[in-house]
Amino acid sequence: MEGIKNIIFDLGGVFLNIDFSKTEKAFIDLGVDQFSEMFTQHHSNDLFVDLETGSIRPEAFYEAFRKGTGTNLSDEVIKNAWNALLLDFRIPSLEWLELIKNKYRIFLFSNTNEIHHDAFIESYRQQTGKGDFDAFFEKAYYSQNMGMRKPNPEPFLHILKEQNLVAAETLFIDDTIKNIETARSLGIQTVHLQWPQTLPDLDL
Repeated sequence: MEGIKNIIFDLGGVFLNIDFSKTEKAFIDLGVDQFSEMFTQHHSNDLFVDLETGSIRPEAFYEAFRKGTGTNLSDEVIKNAWNALLLDFRIPSLEWLELIKNKYRIFLFSNTNEIHHDAFIESYRQQTGKGDFDAFFEKAYYSQNMGMRKPNPEPFLHILKEQNLVAAETLFIDDTIKNIETARSLGIQTVHLQWPQTLPDLDL
């Protein structure tokens, strides 16, 4: 990694601990046995893609989820199961970010959705006593606001263009290999962050 001036960070598995199996188990316990066919870390069906690109609001998502799974679960029950994968923030990684944020232009780029966003923003406030997670970054890009999501190249190109970033001078850090491969194909430098490695382990 040489000549880095900008860093684009993923959220889940980078700053926020996540466990997809907890959401799968929560839905299985509710009788939704086919959930893993609908959503995993590496695959999303059309309903979840629509949610993550902001094409549908949570209310429409809950209704479509009930119809697609043949259940009559309440909005609140679906929301709680869907949010089960969100765990706690990695405080040492946030402290590390404070140390390096004046050295680089830093950005966040996360595939997420309105339901998860509301939940992890509240979790951040409760865990840290601070109000605005996005304040760490020059800009936080969330897929549901962009109308685009990883691993498609379009949102990467959008960020590079909007922020006037040179790909070769930009580092992208993510825990999902498909996203890393797209960034590499665009000439962006990458780190595939995999537990137990965390951000403070990086030599930046």
